[in-house]
Amino acid sequence: MEQIGFLPPKAAVLSRRREIVADLADLLPEGCLVHEPRELVPFETDAFVSYRRVPLAVALPETTAQVAAVLKYCHRYAIPVVPRGAGTSLSGGAIPQEDAVVLGLSKMSRILEVDYANRTAIVQAGVTNLAISDAVSADGYFYAPDPSSQLACTIGGNIGMNSGGAHCLKYGVTTNNLLGVKLVLVDGTVVELGGKALDAPGLDLLGLVCGSEGQLGIVTEATVRLIAKPEGARPVLFGFDSSEEAGACVADIIAAGIIPVAIEFMDKPAIAICEAFAGAGYPSDVEALLIVEVEGSEAEMDDMLRSIIEIARRHGVRVVKESQSATQAALIWKGRKSAFGATGRIADYICMDGTVPLSQLPNVLRGTAEIIERHGLRVANVFHAGDGNMHPLILFDANDPDDAARAEEAGNEILKLCVDVGGCLTGEHGVGIEKRDLMRHQYAEADLAQQMAVRAAFDPQWILNPSKVFPLEGRPAA
Repeated sequence: MEQIGFLPPKAAVLSRRREIVADLADLLPEGCLVHEPRELVPFETDAFVSYRRVPLAVALPETTAQVAAVLKYCHRYAIPVVPRGAGTSLSGGAIPQEDAVVLGLSKMSRILEVDYANRTAIVQAGVTNLAISDAVSADGYFYAPDPSSQLACTIGGNIGMNSGGAHCLKYGVTTNNLLGVKLVLVDGTVVELGGKALDAPGLDLLGLVCGSEGQLGIVTEATVRLIAKPEGARPVLFGFDSSEEAGACVADIIAAGIIPVAIEFMDKPAIAICEAFAGAGYPSDVEALLIVEVEGSEAEMDDMLRSIIEIARRHGVRVVKESQSATQAALIWKGRKSAFGATGRIADYICMDGTVPLSQLPNVLRGTAEIIERHGLRVANVFHAGDGNMHPLILFDANDPDDAARAEEAGNEILKLCVDVGGCLTGEHGVGIEKRDLMRHQYAEADLAQQMAVRAAFDPQWILNPSKVFPLEGRPAA
């Protein structure tokens, strides 16, 4: 799978490696620079493990000032910089190059302020997603975006990819819960965008930064929205005899104006994988499963579930199973949130991330099955059905080059199908390296040129997270 290209390393940078390491060591405290070859190996890839490159060095700053110093230095000598949080990117967003300095934010992991009066928290970029909710849970609050990797993934990475999660249907993705950032520009300048106010005057630069994959600057602090916990929440399992029936049910729930907190989808292979791992009580004799969670008072939840069950019955639902306790509810979600890790126990896989209009879910599920069968592969479908964000897990043998190539080609065809029915290449994992060369399938050359012009306005030398997002051919000269 090495056909994905990287920009050629800069000879001038590689020739100065020893000098660069010495200069970076002067800018950072002891223990904050990794440069020995064997110590660099853990940073050569992220969760998109098919590709890897060992970086020149890894800087691990502890403060915004240190981030600024490293960026100022690298900008002066045109040294590529790759930002890194926890390395959980599924699209290759944190894979470095041989001439790049990885700028890791794992040491910047403090919650700086919790302000219940304004329902906000200010956190450093290396704070994990789940740590925010854990810090405010006892006081009745939580941070809404909840990627499956929330135990490990960091807020900085969530901002870079505009991550979502199971509960994005009601509460939105990262951009809907982000109020402000402290951002270090490529030349070391520190700026603050947004703040505790619900809206800020002027251009929406915060919206531009969220989802920019570390190409416009490096976020070191974030102001996020806190939400009061609901009175109650109840997940319910719905089992169907086909994926198409489950997909059609999702479309009709949303069309009816009903907005649950979450609607998650699993097909039969995914059900078996997750049940074997979590013992969540998923039905084993259905072809597709929906996890629908509602929240509110008991009366509100009962009323909403009555309407959802009625719609499900019109689509031939065979199993309706409500959670009866907090423990059972936690198990249901453990199974879903463990899907990627549980799949990794039985096979290598590529996790796709296309988004489609809800009305197209049945068509895309059929098309996905046809593509996988044509390539002689297996797939486990698990995704955020409520907002059409699909995550087919294509199973393959990484030790078989032919198998790996077929898996990658099948993934490309699935993403193209998502675009062709009116969707897009990514819902929350970002473009990274994985989808970079598919950008031309979604965007015309004029659209790409405009996006690249915005990127170049922030980083004229194209040193921030190079080789990502935009096709290598046709880029403006740095």
